[in-house]
Amino acid sequence: MKTFSCFTLLILFFGSITQPLQAAAAGFPAEEEVVVGIRIAPPFVIEEADGTYSGITISLWEHIAGELNIPFRYEARDIEGLLSGVQDGSLFAAAAALTITAEREAVVDFTHPFYVTGLGIATGYTPRGVWQAFLAVFSPEFLFILALLLGVLLFWGVLVWIFERRGNQEFGGSPAEGIGSGFWWAAVTMTTVGYGDKSPRTLGGRVVGFVWMFAGVIVISFFTASIASSLTITQLDSKVGGPEDLPFVRTGVLSGSATVGMLEERRIRFTTYGSIREGLESVRDGRIDAFVHDAPIIRYEADQQFRNEVQVLPRSFNDQYYGIALPLGAPYRNAINTVLLEFISSPEWSEIRQRYGEE
Repeated sequence: MKTFSCFTLLILFFGSITQPLQAAAAGFPAEEEVVVGIRIAPPFVIEEADGTYSGITISLWEHIAGELNIPFRYEARDIEGLLSGVQDGSLFAAAAALTITAEREAVVDFTHPFYVTGLGIATGYTPRGVWQAFLAVFSPEFLFILALLLGVLLFWGVLVWIFERRGNQEFGGSPAEGIGSGFWWAAVTMTTVGYGDKSPRTLGGRVVGFVWMFAGVIVISFFTASIASSLTITQLDSKVGGPEDLPFVRTGVLSGSATVGMLEERRIRFTTYGSIREGLESVRDGRIDAFVHDAPIIRYEADQQFRNEVQVLPRSFNDQYYGIALPLGAPYRNAINTVLLEFISSPEWSEIRQRYGEE
């Protein structure tokens, strides 16, 4: 029993010695507490009420630090502060939701990507239901189609009245009464209801009726499809349906984010905001039509803080790769990459993503 206890103590003793030595060999400070930069970006970095942090990236970094025995403390900064801190060495690493770009890779090193996503577009919330359908009926598109349909019916009604007004009492009376009868006949004929209360009797009137019976089938099909399409489009966001609409609407973006460069490349005019919340508030209040940022981040923020006020389009675009930023030439990059790649292929990583609604 004493032999076993001594053996156990020897293992613990040598373990306590070798861990700092392994850390030093990998380029880590053996015992010195390092500073890790973060930026609040739920669900990747979430600040809890007690001042602690949680989230997808936090879980990843704390696993890496635990495996490599790295003592650390967090320091919150904005995007520019994270990059400059890593670059000048005041930060050991920056673990947030940092997109890997060519411009950033020129001043810092990144780990292997641990998350792949795309850009999302937040727009004003469009309600569904009876009230939205009621509003759609009075949309300009629907009213135009309805007016066009009434015009077609009036045309055929006048045409049959011209031939029937003298020899057929069913279309007789004043011009207004006769044209009204013709309009009624054209409507019931087009819809194939055919009450039979009014029917042409002259040769000209019957020719008109014959042509209209066949033409009416085509017309009613066309107008049915057009009205349905108009109502559907009205119930959706008519201004922004995807990235192709961004050049034509008022667009917002987070200052200093990688999205700024993408919009500049596409020559899309935009307004910058200091935080994601400010951008989504502008969408909600109608000051801008769209706010563009990493899809999981604005989806999480919209769901948590702007439910039924802001919606994120289901389609994302322009793939984004997240990595942990390290100083150029950091000797510990390979060690971190090894732990990172092992962790993101584990069931525990899948559980973390599911916990924060990202899988």
